[in-house]
Amino acid sequence: MATKVFMEALSPTMEEGRLVKWAKAEGDAVKSGDVLAEVETDKAIMELVARGDGILRKRLIEEGGTSPVGTLIAVIAGKDEDIESLVAGASSATPAAAPAPSAPAPSAPAAPAPSAMGMGHGARGTGETPVIQAPSPMPHAQPPAPPAPPPRTQAPAAAPDASQRTRSSPLARRLAAERGVDLASLGGSGPGGRIIKRDVEGAPGVTATPAGARAPVRADTDGDYRDVPLTQIRKTIARRLSESIGPIPTFYLTAEFDLERASEMRTAMAELGDEYKVSFNDIVLKAVATALAQHPECNAHWLGDHIRYFNRVHIGMAVAIEEGLITPVIFDADQKGLREIAAEARELAGRARERKLKPEEYTGSTFSVSNLGMFGIDHFTAIINPPECGILAIGGIEPKPVVVGGNVVVRRRLRVTMSCDHRVIDGATGAKFLQTLRRLLELPLLLAY
Repeated sequence: MATKVFMEALSPTMEEGRLVKWAKAEGDAVKSGDVLAEVETDKAIMELVARGDGILRKRLIEEGGTSPVGTLIAVIAGKDEDIESLVAGASSATPAAAPAPSAPAPSAPAAPAPSAMGMGHGARGTGETPVIQAPSPMPHAQPPAPPAPPPRTQAPAAAPDASQRTRSSPLARRLAAERGVDLASLGGSGPGGRIIKRDVEGAPGVTATPAGARAPVRADTDGDYRDVPLTQIRKTIARRLSESIGPIPTFYLTAEFDLERASEMRTAMAELGDEYKVSFNDIVLKAVATALAQHPECNAHWLGDHIRYFNRVHIGMAVAIEEGLITPVIFDADQKGLREIAAEARELAGRARERKLKPEEYTGSTFSVSNLGMFGIDHFTAIINPPECGILAIGGIEPKPVVVGGNVVVRRRLRVTMSCDHRVIDGATGAKFLQTLRRLLELPLLLAY
């Protein structure tokens, strides 16, 4: 019995996916659970697995192609099974709903995903009853995605046999392609001998690209400009920003804090050993979480006909990656110590840059923090991530002359700006939150209580 392979919703907010690489060629034997392809979602590069046994008879999308969630992209069937009706019906059928694979529920309280698609089962144009590659439906249904583009008319070149392929991460393959490195010549230091980013960067004759920098791309032809297709994450950023800056009545509160004592505490902790080292950002995250626990009126979501105030504090931590921005979440941050927050923040940021976060690790935040201080930015305003009602923008720490006890002294100062959704947070409400945050950062020993 044939298995229809759909473009699945591999993240809660995914509406379409870009097929980065096929892991199976037409004619390859496939077992349930085998990796069929790597798909770029709006947040990460994830693996699309088979949900049936047989032979990969037809691939209906080329590498680099983009399809809406629910589009038929391949067919798994028996060697002699007739699949012509399935393939012929793919070009005219409305994309069938294909939900995200079920994943462990995050520790965040339930909140509607801003663009989660409802999923159902449906097959058209078939001469027999196929097996639908789709698990159980997701909540918060919305209308189905637009019709899929016509299938290609020519089969792709055969991929290497599975036994000959080199195990490597998507990021490692991208870096290898950019730098002309033959993956087959490298040894892998990742799990199971998998080639990862550091193996490519350490290859002979390769000069490492500074963190956060993109390798230069040479234009194929001369001209005045170069058009680059949008990545899935950049499409999502554009859509989310337009959802935020227009409809949300936003106002901004800016304050400057004294971080002299926080700096002394950080230095004292570092002298105890590497396991006690924390960054200023870690201290700010802990202080914000503690302040939100004391001001639940700022720890809220605007949900149209009601406001949801959270009893738990889940901090979204903005992380810059090559393709844009992603916000991994530190759950129950007010209940965690500085060392625990520091370790979790480092680990999440590292996997975010490698596009390895799971969906439950970047959804469910109740308030967000964005820090550009490390880039030499003194002050900026951040855009609220709906349905959240606030975000804190952190600038750089600077030594400044200030008056203390009638004397002019130089002290480390930090400027922050809070963006507030006025439908939920009034001016005085936001100001009281910043007063508490000031007290916690200027008297950091209070973070231990």
